[in-house]
Amino acid sequence: MTLSTLDPATALVVIDLQKAVTALPVAHPIAEVVANAARLAEAFRDRGLPVVLVRATGVAPGRTERSFSRPGGSKPPIDAADLVPELNRQDTDHEVIKQTWGAFVRTGLDEHLEGLGVTQVVVVGVATSFSVESTARQAYELGYHVTLATDAMTDFSADAHENSVVRIFPSLGETGTTDEVLKLVEPLSRPA
Repeated sequence: MTLSTLDPATALVVIDLQKAVTALPVAHPIAEVVANAARLAEAFRDRGLPVVLVRATGVAPGRTERSFSRPGGSKPPIDAADLVPELNRQDTDHEVIKQTWGAFVRTGLDEHLEGLGVTQVVVVGVATSFSVESTARQAYELGYHVTLATDAMTDFSADAHENSVVRIFPSLGETGTTDEVLKLVEPLSRPA
């Protein structure tokens, strides 16, 4: 489904644009992904719409065949979970700390958005097939309208990114570019 509309109560959810994650090799230029996410955050703030900045500080405890630990068991840098400065975090932003791929599990995000009357989320960030997709799936299952700005996200693999964008996201919501989302944000009313 192509991008058609944004509800008046739409929130931006920015996934894992933090120092450790953005330092990893990804399929698309990370500077462009971060710049697009920052443009969206600024536009949402300008309109008085909620901005949610999500950071991962761990992983779910279940066993997997793929390890997400650091080589040699080294500890991540002390600022690994810090948000990238380009996001220009504001006091009005809501911060979510997560231990799982999706941003809704045991974080209070659903309750926070419900309290604000949010009915739609725009999801961006890293990695498309992991945390972005998991968050979009959870949002969809919770009854939110879901929009995904596909040029404000990337993955560790171009194939994985493409699979999510082409095969998964159309079943969860609408996709579009940052510019398309910005055009729909523009007419939303500013706070009184």
